[in-house]
Amino acid sequence: MPVLEFPDGFLWGTATASYQIEGSPLADGAGPSIWHTFAHTPGTIHDGDTADVTCDHYRRYREDVALMRELGLQAYRFSVAWPRVFPAGYGDSNSAGLAFYDRLVDELLAAGITPMATLYHWDLPQALEDEGGWPNSDLACHFADYAEHMFDALGDRVKLWITFNEPWVFTYLGYGLGVHAPGTTDMGAALKAGHTALRAHGMAVERFRSLVPDGEIGITLSVQAQLPASDTDEDRQAAMRSSAFYNEWFIEPIVCGDYPPALRDQFGELLPEMGEADRATIQRPIDFIGLNYYTRLLVENDENAFLGARPWRVPGHYTAMDWEIYPAGLYHLLKTFYATYGLPLYITENGAGLEGEKPGADGAIDDVQRLRYLQSHIEMAHRATSEGVDLRGYMAWSFIDNFEWSFGFAKRFGLVYCDYETQARTPKLSAAWYRRVIKDNGI
Repeated sequence: MPVLEFPDGFLWGTATASYQIEGSPLADGAGPSIWHTFAHTPGTIHDGDTADVTCDHYRRYREDVALMRELGLQAYRFSVAWPRVFPAGYGDSNSAGLAFYDRLVDELLAAGITPMATLYHWDLPQALEDEGGWPNSDLACHFADYAEHMFDALGDRVKLWITFNEPWVFTYLGYGLGVHAPGTTDMGAALKAGHTALRAHGMAVERFRSLVPDGEIGITLSVQAQLPASDTDEDRQAAMRSSAFYNEWFIEPIVCGDYPPALRDQFGELLPEMGEADRATIQRPIDFIGLNYYTRLLVENDENAFLGARPWRVPGHYTAMDWEIYPAGLYHLLKTFYATYGLPLYITENGAGLEGEKPGADGAIDDVQRLRYLQSHIEMAHRATSEGVDLRGYMAWSFIDNFEWSFGFAKRFGLVYCDYETQARTPKLSAAWYRRVIKDNGI
């Protein structure tokens, strides 16, 4: 019997994203995405890598689902590539692109695996970017139409849906810092993009209610434990400002109806106004919040730093992503989000990016560091559930090694090793361990 047992019905799975694993981005009538364009722009991706093939999941999905079944997965969180379904972002749909997801869902259900579908994991149709991208308010209507198309096509079988994966990332890193697609460096554009995404989310939720009345829908946020470097009032205020930007930018408007005051203080007129019509749209009730957690951020008060919060780098253990391994931060966020917003939670991503992984002489990949990372974080998740947090499931990131955005193929997050030359799949030590966790519903 497990020492740390999770509640009955707890959902164990893994997660991936379309552009990171599918390959064949232009196959069968699909249109290019902003990430296809970005990855083919010199100087944007480590070693000039692209996701033209990556894990070839588009052609090998049956093999992958069979492997998921062998690993005992109860759920699989995947994302739909918008430009596969609407090459121009709107207008005529591409039946061949939709058919891929139709087959994938049927394959998952036949294997006894619950599908969890994310509508948007960053691969915006390039045609929509050419019309202004997420800063263009018209994009909200196009997203809602695309969402409705997917609900209508898959909602009879897919009952768990996520509108957006990590809107902070694709708005701020994509339009503000420019290190992600589309590579724009304009904070005003990033804030407009965020507002459009919030409106798009609310419009999609409204359509979901009529089309999938027996389903559940939420949003997934990238979160870090924003903690003060000391116990001074100044550092605690700095941590609150940092949390407002990194963790609360998108959930506060959805649940509470407006942006965090700290964002108004920081960005002033650059931050779009929350009119009554927008508020009503954005505040449409959701069923759960997904949290993607990897690390914490310690900050101290510094009026010359962004947000008046200067990050501290502390001694400790770090992954190859240079992210501190801090499991207690997950417990802190689960407790905080549940106490603040009162909604059921899913851990929709959690994992360790490592370098240099390859099979040993016996063909095994002993990723002990990842195993320990997962175990320590699952222990913190159990602690939160034992204290009353309504946590519904845990999706390890990732099912398989994949294209890690601007890092290309330099970092590996998978429970399953992918040989990008031969496309051979090899479950790692962490996969065998996770299979036992799922079987036992605990550690």
